Amino acid sequence: MRAVYLAPVYLVVNIYLLARILKWLKSCSAVFAQAWVQGAFCVVYFFFMFSVLTAFLLPAGRGGRLMKLVSNYWLGVLLYTILAVVLSDLVWLVCRRAAGDAVQRYGEGRFHAVLGGICAAAVLLVSAWGICNARVIRVTPYEITVGGSGGKSAPGNRGEGASDSVFNIVLVSDLHLGYNTGVSQMRRMTEKINAQNADLVVIAGDIFDNEYEALEEPERLSEILRGIRAKYGVYACYGNHDIEERILAGFTFGGKKAKESSIQMDEFVEKSGIRLLRDEGVWIADSFYLYGRADASRPGRGISERKTAAGLMAEFKELEELKELKELEEPDGEKPVIVIDHQPGELKELSAAGADVCLSGHTHNGQTFPANIVTSVLWENPYGYKKIGSMHTIVTSGVGVFGPNMRVGTAAEICPVEIHFQE
Repeated sequence: MRAVYLAPVYLVVNIYLLARILKWLKSCSAVFAQAWVQGAFCVVYFFFMFSVLTAFLLPAGRGGRLMKLVSNYWLGVLLYTILAVVLSDLVWLVCRRAAGDAVQRYGEGRFHAVLGGICAAAVLLVSAWGICNARVIRVTPYEITVGGSGGKSAPGNRGEGASDSVFNIVLVSDLHLGYNTGVSQMRRMTEKINAQNADLVVIAGDIFDNEYEALEEPERLSEILRGIRAKYGVYACYGNHDIEERILAGFTFGGKKAKESSIQMDEFVEKSGIRLLRDEGVWIADSFYLYGRADASRPGRGISERKTAAGLMAEFKELEELKELKELEEPDGEKPVIVIDHQPGELKELSAAGADVCLSGHTHNGQTFPANIVTSVLWENPYGYKKIGSMHTIVTSGVGVFGPNMRVGTAAEICPVEIHFQE
């Protein structure tokens, strides 16, 4: 319903932008003052303006996919057009007050033409950079030391007498497989991961982008993901977008049906060689527990309410309950616990409960500036490394994108995490 309420705001903002752009074009050349030229420009503008709604209404197919891509590019361009126009209006007001006579001598029309030209060039350059930047996957490494018992038996042990052992985990998140992210991005991601010689790969949620039908080549995507190499496998938890629900400009339309993944999504994950953890833990390499939490806002099928931080940690302290982790014959509640939780929203609770490491995604580090300023206010750890109590937290900006098909001021990344387990 929020999309319905915000629709008038969207229309008003676009009409204002259209009026300002037409005024700028007329200041550039008398050609743009002609009615037929303005009419043609309005038709083109309205095509992009309503591309979001058109993509939502069109049935699945090539036409719907094309419009979805167009609308996702448009949302990014629109964001920076709004910022550019607002800034240009502020500059105009300041110049009118501070140097009104100079502006009059120079000519208001010429001033508007130059100012508008600068804004247009800035929007085009930033948008083009953002589109290209979203496709470049960086490697952002971290190194942490986890205390406690049990580290000597971890893979990568430096040998007899070593004071600690090393375990390499590659953290990825927010693939958002669908209209924006497909085969080429997954191929690049897999190549980057395999170059890290990982012991374990964890995917911290948002594998999908709400619609399974958005996957253009699911069999090819599954084949690529099966190519991820890790000594102890690939594990994942679901995020808030790993549900079957249609989206309009970032707002979901699922009615009253359950907020959960589709059977096709679950089967895709399994075929891709990924072990999905639904509020459950596993014993890894005779060294530590890995716990995949259900998403905070979309816990998924069969989970009406996800376990609390204290509740999940209690499982690792009760030996009888720990026997459910069949990989371990005699579990030890003092072993390190690594948690993958899509949203980094309960970090203090996890730390207080006794978790050693929490690996998350969700924030995209804002994805497009200045949204990263907003995320820094909303989350205790919006991006990167932060130690909370005795717990290490790492939040990745993710591999894919949601909504606007671009990244500005942020980077797509995978995160190799070198963990030293102290004896």
